[in-house]
Amino acid sequence: MASNNTAVADPKAVETKKSFDFAQIQTYLPFAAFAIIVIFFAVATGGNILTPKNLTLILSGGYMLMIGACGIWLIMTMGCLDFSMGSELGICCAVFCYLSQTNLALALVGSIATGAAISLVNALLHVKGQIASFVVTNCTMFLLRGVVQLITTANPVYAATYVQADFNDMGILMGITIAVLIVTFVLTRFTSIGHNLKAIGANEKAARFAGIKVQKTKILVYVVAGCIIGLAAFVNAIKVGSVTASSGNMFETKLLIAMVLGGMPINGGARARFSNIVVGVLSYLVLEKGLVMLGLTTEMQQLFLGIVFVGLVALFSDRSSNQVIK
Repeated sequence: MASNNTAVADPKAVETKKSFDFAQIQTYLPFAAFAIIVIFFAVATGGNILTPKNLTLILSGGYMLMIGACGIWLIMTMGCLDFSMGSELGICCAVFCYLSQTNLALALVGSIATGAAISLVNALLHVKGQIASFVVTNCTMFLLRGVVQLITTANPVYAATYVQADFNDMGILMGITIAVLIVTFVLTRFTSIGHNLKAIGANEKAARFAGIKVQKTKILVYVVAGCIIGLAAFVNAIKVGSVTASSGNMFETKLLIAMVLGGMPINGGARARFSNIVVGVLSYLVLEKGLVMLGLTTEMQQLFLGIVFVGLVALFSDRSSNQVIK
């Protein structure tokens, strides 16, 4: 009888190799997408988007988004969401503008404390109340948006004149942004916080069995993200100088689109990387500026961004873990 020397491949090994290869590809896709976006708009605008003036405008419009992205990235790494960040930004900015008439330090502390308090309420409702994060933050988004509209019904809330006069400088704004990025990177890369967040995002029950204090970590992260939004409100006050009914409107949507452009899996976990923040925000800023320079209407821009968002969410979602948004 002839012997059969043909090796039989292990189906599980083949499946593991394929998933590994796809995961590796997903890691580099955001960088490739950023390069494609830059090249496309460089060609489509005849190189105008790469002029020093337009590059400066792109960067100057991204300080607040880059700072806010640090907060939402921490939350999304745990597999959670926060849809209230835009409305929260409006409230924090209103507090800062009002208190800036008295004292700058008091205004900054008040803005950060307001963001922390709002996020603490979100966290307690989610963690202690066992309500999904996207449900809680959707509700608080509408509630806070109503508060912003109420306090600005008669007139906008203006910051003290020295806020813009003394701080609206590219060096100061970039310094604040880089400082937030560095602190976020160091804490999540060189401490146990980053590992814990990814463990919770990958499998909350397993993280609990591994000794991670899941509830305490979630509450702490939401509060930290709220403090970051309070700082972003300070930057917003520097750039705008006042708060109106529309302040912070769609900010949370911009953050989510930026995150998926950066390759952030919508359900968090081990594939969350710090590069999601930088690559995602830069990609969004170039995309937003490029669409404006092409002369697209606001409706067409939103349609295009919506298509991009849905496509990238489908691409970067981690289906293998069978995890859902918490």
